[in-house]
Amino acid sequence: MKNLILASTSTVHGGSYLDYLKPQLSEHFKAAKRIIFIPYARPGGISHELYTAKAQEFFKQLNIEVVGLHQFKDPAEALKKAEGVFTGGGNTFLLVKQLYEYKVLEVLRDRLYENMPYLGTSAGTNIAGVSMQTTNDMPIVYPPNFKTLGAVPFNINPHYLDPVEGSTHMGETRETRIKEFHQFNQLPVVGLREGSWIEVKKRVYTLRGPHSARIFEADKAPYELPTDSEITVN
Repeated sequence: MKNLILASTSTVHGGSYLDYLKPQLSEHFKAAKRIIFIPYARPGGISHELYTAKAQEFFKQLNIEVVGLHQFKDPAEALKKAEGVFTGGGNTFLLVKQLYEYKVLEVLRDRLYENMPYLGTSAGTNIAGVSMQTTNDMPIVYPPNFKTLGAVPFNINPHYLDPVEGSTHMGETRETRIKEFHQFNQLPVVGLREGSWIEVKKRVYTLRGPHSARIFEADKAPYELPTDSEITVN
């Protein structure tokens, strides 16, 4: 039993923090009076306190209390009792390193299979995959393992960007990077564009939002998956 929203980003261009997901999150967390926020990814080096305050400001609109996981003396025990969890974006290497250090990765995985509502954005979505190896982030720290929650049977590349026609930029595209990943790994990868998310209900994985997703499977040509389609990969 799984009940997840895995979003490419927390903020779309021209909008405010999580506002584009407000109707979905109101329904998603309707049974929760208090949720735990995991601020470990620390975008831009922001403190745990300031990052948690940002989440609190949004969820106040839904009459939901938010408490940062860093505030608990025993974070694993806190997750065992959580009514819901939100993991914010930032640096996936830092996030995964701290999930291992605080010994909460396995606890969080167990809770996801107990139908606890979970929201991930960016790095928080990355960790729902089998591994974090398709993140866009710089390896600013060294986690003990690349294995993550495995709540979906594929990897995710949040903030997926298409090549810009006519661009003179000579760096690698996201598609090139994912092809490099598939030289050594067989896991399918979902390129998740900004403003879209994956809805997980039990074992059904559905693309939601305004955009199609780019699907990559080893030894196959990448293809587009229309929004509101079920994600079925081999």
